[in-house]
Amino acid sequence: MTTDQTWALGSQSVDWWAVAEFVEPMLSAVGSWPTAGTVAWIQLDDGDPRKLAALFDAARHHSLRVDGAQEALAAASKDVSAAADWAAVSRGMFHRDNGIYIPREVA
Repeated sequence: MTTDQTWALGSQSVDWWAVAEFVEPMLSAVGSWPTAGTVAWIQLDDGDPRKLAALFDAARHHSLRVDGAQEALAAASKDVSAAADWAAVSRGMFHRDNGIYIPREVA
């Protein structure tokens, strides 16, 4: 495996703040830019710094959304974990499925 591929094996956690700090100097220098993908952005010359700034801004927004989604998933995971005694649920399913548990029937 090449060093270019090692990122695929590492953490996929996104840190919005690290992205925001990285792009801030360029965005401050450029000042304003159209939204990436809009007609105004498409019409910019490829060498225009506003075109790249729009992409940096889009990356910043995307990383914020991913970071927020990660936090929401982590919170949901904790809620699910706390919702039941999952070891007891697992034992009950195991005993039910392997024939050890025989449900009572009312005569």
